[in-house]
Amino acid sequence: MSENKPSMAQRDTLFLSLAGVFITALVLGNVIGTTKFVTLFNLDMPTWLQAITPSIVRNGNIYTMSVPVGVLAYPVTFLATDLISELFGRKKAQLVVWVGFFLNFFMLLVMSVGHWLPNTGGVSGGLPLFEGVYEFMVGNTIASMIAYLTAQTVDVRLFHFWKNLTGGKHLWLRNNASTMFSQLVDSTAILTILYLAGNLGDNVNSVATLIILIINSYLFKFFFALFDTPLFYLGVRFLKHYDEDPSGHSLYESE
Repeated sequence: MSENKPSMAQRDTLFLSLAGVFITALVLGNVIGTTKFVTLFNLDMPTWLQAITPSIVRNGNIYTMSVPVGVLAYPVTFLATDLISELFGRKKAQLVVWVGFFLNFFMLLVMSVGHWLPNTGGVSGGLPLFEGVYEFMVGNTIASMIAYLTAQTVDVRLFHFWKNLTGGKHLWLRNNASTMFSQLVDSTAILTILYLAGNLGDNVNSVATLIILIINSYLFKFFFALFDTPLFYLGVRFLKHYDEDPSGHSLYESE
């Protein structure tokens, strides 16, 4: 069995790749953030469902699932941290969470320096675009980082809580139980902060509208969490030789 064990270079490559996916998805989500809301699908609602659905989220009998474009990248961060948690342990997963946190502020610092420095007239090819992205990114990044640090920390801790509680069994339970709850924390925190900061659209002018946005955002993340369960199993099984078993529970002998 020892000959199948990966080398240190291979382990480092895997860890850095997962961390890179995590940080790329995180930064991308913060840059594009709420610059655009996208329609995932429209649903022709039956009469009984219309009666219990607020009119603010439907046009007559048509319900529209709309989410911030930045949300499309964000669920990948939870899949990445869950894989890191499973294969490399809680400490390394928490390390990646902190690195992502500080790198987003590094990005914000670089963008701010570019904003503060005077424009070279006649040379800049997209000044209004840069300033528009910067304006949105400041609010999005600050709000996202507060929500992100809270949600990712909750995710990592819950993942290992369930792993220890089940003695390393039931991979699906810790994957979903940790991600689904932490996604609710994230959706509620970031959209509430953006709402209070006035960084959402003009039509988002009431708590009721905010709640609908939170529900839509969470539903997307909820179903993605279900969808990523087989991906998580596949990743863990394919990469099982990388497992350090840092918590003392061997998934592969107990499942």
